[in-house]
Amino acid sequence: MDSILPMKTKYITYPLGIFLSALLISCSTTPEKTIEQTPVEAPNVVNDYPTRDRVEYVLNCVAQHGGLTYINQYACGCKIDKIAEKLTFTEFESAKTFTYLSKGQTGDAGAVFRDPAQSKDLRTRLKEAEASAEKSCFIK
Repeated sequence: MDSILPMKTKYITYPLGIFLSALLISCSTTPEKTIEQTPVEAPNVVNDYPTRDRVEYVLNCVAQHGGLTYINQYACGCKIDKIAEKLTFTEFESAKTFTYLSKGQTGDAGAVFRDPAQSKDLRTRLKEAEASAEKSCFIK
């Protein structure tokens, strides 16, 4: 009786081992299913202004308009959005730089920043964009 029991176990475990081996091999060689993804279109980017620069502009604007109130904060946020519609960030940054440097230097030293056509054009465009934004965002 003792000799029959190991033989039954041998016949049961051998097919079970083959089945488990086949199952493991088939799982590891089954190619992964890829999910077809529809391409996501980039949203229509109106501007490329970094958040830090937007916040800085809004804080300076709020300070110029009498301090932090909800109305000033909202209007100043609106103002930078309107400016961003008219000037790229590079143009805005260059215009601010030309404006700052042309006011800081007088005479020949400031002429480098004040007199070039690019400087005049960018400063004019920034001034016009700010005036237009001021009219459309602030309640008088």
